[in-house]
Amino acid sequence: MSNIEGKVIAITGASSGIGEAAAKVLAAAGAHIVIGARRIERLERLAGDIGARGGMVRLRKLDVTDRSEVEAFAAFARSEFGRLDVIVNNAGVMPLSPLEALKVDVNIKGVLYGIAAALPIMKAQGSGQIINLSSIGGHSVSPTAAVYCATKFAVRAISDGLRQETDRIRVTVISPGTTTSELADTITDPTARDAMKAFRAITISPDSIANSILYAVSQPDDVDVSEIIIRPTASPH
Repeated sequence: MSNIEGKVIAITGASSGIGEAAAKVLAAAGAHIVIGARRIERLERLAGDIGARGGMVRLRKLDVTDRSEVEAFAAFARSEFGRLDVIVNNAGVMPLSPLEALKVDVNIKGVLYGIAAALPIMKAQGSGQIINLSSIGGHSVSPTAAVYCATKFAVRAISDGLRQETDRIRVTVISPGTTTSELADTITDPTARDAMKAFRAITISPDSIANSILYAVSQPDDVDVSEIIIRPTASPH
């Protein structure tokens, strides 16, 4: 993993699930990690764990719905380590409900703010990588998930558009299948929540997704892993 050693990697939504797992895996591979999330006490525990294992880590409280906070997060990574090589736009929610419930989702906003914060830094450096977390929901639509799936389709479209607009910055989309996480806890609609319990009967661990991020980052600089779909072997979805 020689192409990871010393890279500065910022991760949003790092207080649990995929973000937490990615921070541990990438730090163990020698990257300098900057973690952000709203739950600062969890970030502190994660930073303590990474530091105890010899990893380099910094933390900052972050709400990805606030553009100024996301910009400050990216700037913080650069000020702490001198550059920003990778941003992992991982933070998101899963507010599943029928369309008639008129739920408004923030998943697209968090990704766009992450891109906007990292892009000027990476352009000035002449290199970088933006990794956006989509979902298998970004490849097919199911009842009560129309808005959520739309946001994840949008993440893929935004990522591919960005990839085409630059020849020096790598852009990667990771589309996880059902993964053990707290994401389903954000579902408030009871019908959708019950349906998701059955949908998530088979899952893989966040470490599996973290390893796919590790793979994408570890490739040579002239190789862009544009998209990875990773799901449980036994999953019918």
